[in-house]
Amino acid sequence: MSASNVAPITATDSLSQALKANIIPNQEYLLQGSVLDSAVEVLLHRLRGLCDNVDAGTETFDDQEVCFSLRDPNQQTAPLMLRVRKALDARDMPYQLRYIGQPDLGDKNRPTVVRSSLDIACSGMLIEFLNELGCRIEFEYSVKGYMFRKGRMKITVSKVFKISQSSMSPEPISQSYLVELSVLAPQGQDAIGEDMRAFADQLRPLVQLDKIDYKRLGHMSVS
Repeated sequence: MSASNVAPITATDSLSQALKANIIPNQEYLLQGSVLDSAVEVLLHRLRGLCDNVDAGTETFDDQEVCFSLRDPNQQTAPLMLRVRKALDARDMPYQLRYIGQPDLGDKNRPTVVRSSLDIACSGMLIEFLNELGCRIEFEYSVKGYMFRKGRMKITVSKVFKISQSSMSPEPISQSYLVELSVLAPQGQDAIGEDMRAFADQLRPLVQLDKIDYKRLGHMSVS
C-alpha cells in the first residue's frame, strides 16, 4: 500500500493512543490549607528557601475565574461544571477552560485528595461559545497571589476576592490566604502523594495542608 493511500491520523486517533498509553495528566493530587494575613510573609520566606523557581524572583499571578454550569434539560443528571480563568496581569495569555471532577478522598491512608482534571487553552471567544451551548454563570471571583514549584509539585498562596459590580476595588472574602499543593499526573501515579505529604510536613507549623472534604463541611454548616 502506498503512502498516499494510508489514512491520515486524526486528533481523535492521537487522543485515543495517548489515553491507552496513559500519558495524559488528567488526575490532580491536592492538599489545601490556609494561613492568616499576618503570617503569610513568614510562609513565603519558607517557600523561597524550599522551592526551585525563585532565582528570578517570586512568580505572581492575578486571575479572574468564572464557574459555569450546563444543566440536563430532563434534570436526570447533575450539572456539568466548567471553570474559565483568564489572567488579568497578562492580557495576551489564552483563556483556560477547566473541568474538575468530584474529589475522591479514597481510604483514610491515602495522603491526598485525587480528582479528575482537564485543562485546555482557548481563545477569547470561549465565554460566548459556552453561552451558546446553554451554560450559565454560577459565580465568579478574582484570585491574586504567588506560585512556587518544587519538581512536579505546584504550590500557590493566594488571596480570593469578591468581584464588585461597581467600580469599587475587589473585597477579600477572608483575612487569610488559601494555600494549595497540587500535582497533575496520569492515572495510577499515587506514589506522588507521599512526596507531597513529605513536602507539606516541611511547611508545618506555618500551615497545615490536608485533605479537605467539602461535602462534609457543607453538612456541618447546615447543621
